[in-house]
Parts: sequence; structure tokens; C-alpha cells
Amino acid sequence: MVYLFLADGFEIIEAMAPLDMLTRAGVEVKTVGVTGDYVTASCGVAVKADISVSEVSYDDIEAVILPGGMPGTVNLENSEAVQDAVDNANVQGAYVCAICAAPSILGHKGILSGKEATAFPGFENDLEGATLSDSYVVTDGNIITARGAGVATEFGLEIVKALVSEKESERVRKAIQCQ
Repeated sequence: MVYLFLADGFEIIEAMAPLDMLTRAGVEVKTVGVTGDYVTASCGVAVKADISVSEVSYDDIEAVILPGGMPGTVNLENSEAVQDAVDNANVQGAYVCAICAAPSILGHKGILSGKEATAFPGFENDLEGATLSDSYVVTDGNIITARGAGVATEFGLEIVKALVSEKESERVRKAIQCQ
């Protein structure tokens, strides 16, 4: 199972684009309401989460996805449930995926140490121990990071590539007419 965590103030495209890419690839994804059943994006749109944080199961975790946005990233980082999910996924070798400001959460936890990573400009100092990349989307082992909303589709396609295959990622890319 892929868990996409939503906290009030999240960047909507950074959550919905990966969700869409993964769903098109047949990957089961559950959105997780960190701050309630309905979570309000930074743009004011409310999204109903599939499940609450108490329903996350670590038995079948394939990946966790953390969208950025403010104060969404801060709200994610302040959640003990999100911290536990990230730790559990990382220990199991599941994918830990974060975009925009959210890679800072991984940096603060020390799990970027020795990894190549990227984040929204201005958050580089929060990627503690990482080798900073100029790339928009970076995969290093089980960690996938991306810079921001403008590359949210690429971020989603990279997660599809990691979880399913490069062939499926390219199929989805062509189906949505993405260059």
C-alpha cells in the first residue's frame, strides 16, 4: 500500500499529481488525513482523505508520500503518526517520497545522510547530510525527492517507475501527453 499524507496547508498539485499517476498505473494509494477527515490545501480546496492516521498499517507499506506546501510541511513534521510512518517505511526499505519543502522532514530525521536529494530552493540547509542535486527529481535508493509543484507529474512518474516499472511509467507518460 502507498500512503499519501495530507495535512492542512499542503500543496494540492504535489499531492494530486502523484496520486493520479499512481492510480493510472494501477497502484493502490490511500490518502491519509493527518489533520482531520477533510484536509484543506494551501489554495483553500478541501480534500476528503481516504483514511485517518490511525488506520495506517505498516504490514503492507510500499511507500509514503509527503507533499510540500506551507504550513502543510510543518503540520506533517509535527505529526507523530507521520514520523512513525516515515521511520517504519525507511527501516523496511519501502520508498520514502517527498516534494518541495517536505524533503526537509527527511533531512531533519537524518535519513538523507549520504543520499543525493533535492528540495524547493531555500530548503537546502534542511537536507542534513545529503549531497545536494540540481535535478528536479532525484531517486537515491529508497528515497525520492523533488523540487516543487512544477515537477509534481515527474515526481509521480518517478514513483511509478520505482514501484511498478520504467515501462509503465512511460506508458502513463504517453497516455497523459507528457513530454
